[in-house]
Amino acid sequence: MHIFKITALLMFTAALAGCQTVDRLANVGNAPALSPIVDPTTTAGYQPVNMPMPAAIADTYQANSLYRTSAKGFFKDERAHHIGDILTVIVTVNDSAKIANNTQSSRNSTNTAGMGGILGAAVDTASLGTVDTTKAVDFNSGLANTGKGSVNRSESLQTSVAAVVTQVLPNGNLVIEGHQEVRVNFEVRDLVVAGIIRPSDIQANNTIPSAKIAEARIAYGGRGQITDVQQPRYGQQVLDAILPF
Repeated sequence: MHIFKITALLMFTAALAGCQTVDRLANVGNAPALSPIVDPTTTAGYQPVNMPMPAAIADTYQANSLYRTSAKGFFKDERAHHIGDILTVIVTVNDSAKIANNTQSSRNSTNTAGMGGILGAAVDTASLGTVDTTKAVDFNSGLANTGKGSVNRSESLQTSVAAVVTQVLPNGNLVIEGHQEVRVNFEVRDLVVAGIIRPSDIQANNTIPSAKIAEARIAYGGRGQITDVQQPRYGQQVLDAILPF
């Protein structure tokens, strides 16, 4: 049964690789196509965000007053606050980690058993030749282990992308999602930003730093000739997935 599963996986991978190979051959000499602009809520896998919400507060007005209890501010501004509004996300990622571990252990053991006294005298030393009966049994063992490990990682990303408000939660928080594609020669760079923000965190110029996004999802990658060269071939990826060694 396990062999059948591996065979089916190999056949499926080969078929998938064949389709992708045909597509790549059909687009030889052409730059990667840009994705069409679509409504994020209609894409496959989209799910509305559900978060714990506080109890709703009914609007109340005082006589001769312009203030209402549910207002976030007294004066109206042009910052994003409705579905379809646009704001700019300032993406800043500076992440670094450095870890070093050094482990060393050793163990030595020696055991010797002789046959002295009466037992040694009872042994016929003439038939044993040069064997020393006082050291007839001798055990020596040793164990040494040395391990070293280190991690030195640094990531930096600074850019900006316009995002669209796709949902307004009952407590007033905004769900945003933004996509950006830039094609340079034969390489397309993709930037995706999504998450939940508070309207009060939006600055006066209608921008918000990425650090203020809750449940942030930031993806930066690419596709094209450079990315194809950097990725291992499909066969190698299949072997890496199924080989136990």
